Amino acid sequence: MEFELGDNVVYPHHGAGQVLKKEKRVMFGEEREYLTIKILHNDMTVMVPCENAGKAGLRRVIDEETVQKVLGVLSDKVSEMPKNWNRRFKHNRDKIKTGDIYELAEVVRNLAIREHEKGLSTGEKQMFTRAKKILASELMYALEKDEDGAEEYLDNLLAESAAEQGALA
Repeated sequence: MEFELGDNVVYPHHGAGQVLKKEKRVMFGEEREYLTIKILHNDMTVMVPCENAGKAGLRRVIDEETVQKVLGVLSDKVSEMPKNWNRRFKHNRDKIKTGDIYELAEVVRNLAIREHEKGLSTGEKQMFTRAKKILASELMYALEKDEDGAEEYLDNLLAESAAEQGALA
């Protein structure tokens, strides 16, 4: 997949950002083409070698149709998770690592519902906060909102969903 200047992209471990530069650089004695990506929600800049962009999970921001599917995942019922918090943490971390927007949305939804019902361990709270930031950063581009607007939108959606889940239980 080719990326150009100004493209809105998602780097799975950090969230959505914009391609600022595409340039050749010599690193470790090798000349390669790199993408410089500005991750907006945490003010970070990452450089990714163009030939490894796919392996790193770099992809374009989701489109309108995918946004609707993601919103569906967020309002779905909680899916089966390991009971043991340690296994659950690893299970969720592995889902986030895939870079798949649906897996990320599922983790965010499941942790939101669990937080609402039982509370989260410190590690899970941190994971939930980070996963929500990554998801909100992509929704920010996809829904053309600012960062605060995207986070508020996501928080409201999760609160509604968690309340509905509680009412159904």
